[in-house]
Amino acid sequence: MGQCGITSSKTVLVFLNLIFWAAAGILCYIGAYVFITYDDYDHFFEDVYTLIPASIIIAVGTLLFIIGLIGCCATIRESSCGLTAFAVILLLVFVTEVVVVVIGYIYRARVEDQVNHSIQKVYDEYNGTNTDAPSRAIDYVQRQLHCCGIHNYSDWRNTRWFKESRNNSVPVSCCKPNISNCTGTMSRPGDLYPEGCEALVVKKLKEIMMYVIWAALTFAAIQMLGMLCACVVLCRRAHDPAYELLVTGATYA
Repeated sequence: MGQCGITSSKTVLVFLNLIFWAAAGILCYIGAYVFITYDDYDHFFEDVYTLIPASIIIAVGTLLFIIGLIGCCATIRESSCGLTAFAVILLLVFVTEVVVVVIGYIYRARVEDQVNHSIQKVYDEYNGTNTDAPSRAIDYVQRQLHCCGIHNYSDWRNTRWFKESRNNSVPVSCCKPNISNCTGTMSRPGDLYPEGCEALVVKKLKEIMMYVIWAALTFAAIQMLGMLCACVVLCRRAHDPAYELLVTGATYA
């Protein structure tokens, strides 16, 4: 009966190691996605420390490749030292992912204040040229999120670009895609996106942070199961003489 329990735990452990390799790729992908997306919205969110959780999960993803290799080798070779090292490393990674979740929630709560502080400045710097970074950022966000202005399209009246252009128009990135020959004129508000960008940028950034939080929580749970299985195999090996004799006999055979 004890042997069946050990074999079952070992089978689960090997399976979890395979999951760790898959998880490593997923975590690295999520971390890279956060970095790429942040690059599109970085003008609206100046706090670069927001990338700390993404940096950590990329590091954890890389480490999971190594953990999976150690776990597989230790399980197949029946190595007590290897399984102990495997369990200890998993514990450290588990703690790290809990830290990621905490940091993620902290920075997620700060997103709205950061965007509120930065977005007016970005709109004031808009000059309508593709070579200007703030201008590219605003045009990209308005097209991607289907929004116009900070709260609505009328916010453009307060910008330097609008006052200098003197044509009573907003950027064409405010135009709805199904409207042909849209010039951005305010005399045809039905051609423009009615919703402002501030709330949508906040929503998007919070969604990105939630990807990191949920990824960390999910794989922390998987790692907890891995630690439990490793501990079961180690405990059974230490307290079951029949299992020890079986392993020894198999080794000499």
